[in-house]
Parts: sequence; C-alpha cells; structure tokens
Amino acid sequence: MSAIIRGKIFVVRDNIDTDQIIPAQYLNLVPTIPEEYAKLGSYALCGLPLAEYPGRYVADGQTTSPYPIVVAGRNFGCGSSREHAPIALGAAGCKAVVAEGFARIFFRNCVATGELFPVETTVRLCDTLRTGDEVELDFDANTLRVVSTGKVIALKPLGDAKPVIEAGGIFEYARRTGMIKA
Repeated sequence: MSAIIRGKIFVVRDNIDTDQIIPAQYLNLVPTIPEEYAKLGSYALCGLPLAEYPGRYVADGQTTSPYPIVVAGRNFGCGSSREHAPIALGAAGCKAVVAEGFARIFFRNCVATGELFPVETTVRLCDTLRTGDEVELDFDANTLRVVSTGKVIALKPLGDAKPVIEAGGIFEYARRTGMIKA
C-alpha cells in the first residue's frame, strides 16, 4: 500500500451512527458476493439526513464515491455493531476516515475487515474543512496536509492495526504471518 492517500474529502459531524453509514434495510446484502458488495457501496452514508447533508457521498445511480477520505467529528460509527458499515464505505471507495474519535466496535470492524483506515486526530477538522477540499494523508508521517493551504495536522499513529488493515483484514493478516495455515 502506498503510504500516502490523496483526494477529496467528505465532511460529516459528530455521532454518525451505523444506521446513517448503512441503513438496516441493506444488511441483507452479502459482501462476499461481488455484485452485492458493489450495491453496499452505492448505499454508503445514504442514511445521513438530507437537511444536513444535501450533497450525497455516493451520487444516485453510482456505486462509488469521488471522496476517498471521510472527515468526521466525535464518535464516528456509534450505534449498532455491524461490520457492514466499514464494508459499505470501503465498497464505495473510501480508503480512510479521519475523526476525533470512533466507536470502539466500528474501529475494530475496520481493522477486522481491512476495508479502511480509522485515523484519529486531536484537532476538530469538521469545523474548518469542507466537503471537496483536497488533502494528503501520510501514514509514515502520521499527518494530514490540506493541499490548498499547505496546513499540516498531526494524527495519531495506527500502531499495530496498520499492518492488519494493509493485509486486508485479520484473517488475511493471520494467513500472511503464519498464525493460521492457508
């Protein structure tokens, strides 16, 4: 994996729950079936209230998003324990979520599935950045750089979770490291 992800961001606020990430009516989609995995991507963040988020993460009729990075406030991924939440975001093309904090189970599901990187920041970015801003996320330096201004924000390192996510999740990591036989 490249140590840098560069792209436009989609900005959300605090307490984005798993029902907003992927509403319950889509949990019957099976991520291991390729066409259903793509459908999950088309529904990523479709549960956000239209009044607060008139611009959609995935445009109607599309299966992927033009935003490889989501920037959020506190408590991202709260609510139900559903692995479909990081999977739907990953299917839509999300590579990372940068937030002030994550619900523990959402963070664990990101690591277990290997779909995306849950990166924590100590700076409230959702108040200063806007959807469509271009950023560069550097995993080696643990920084987020805003391309238009050059401003660099320090991020918390992913630590031991990083190689697991890079491998594609806990089972693939275990196979690659010899923890389980292939």
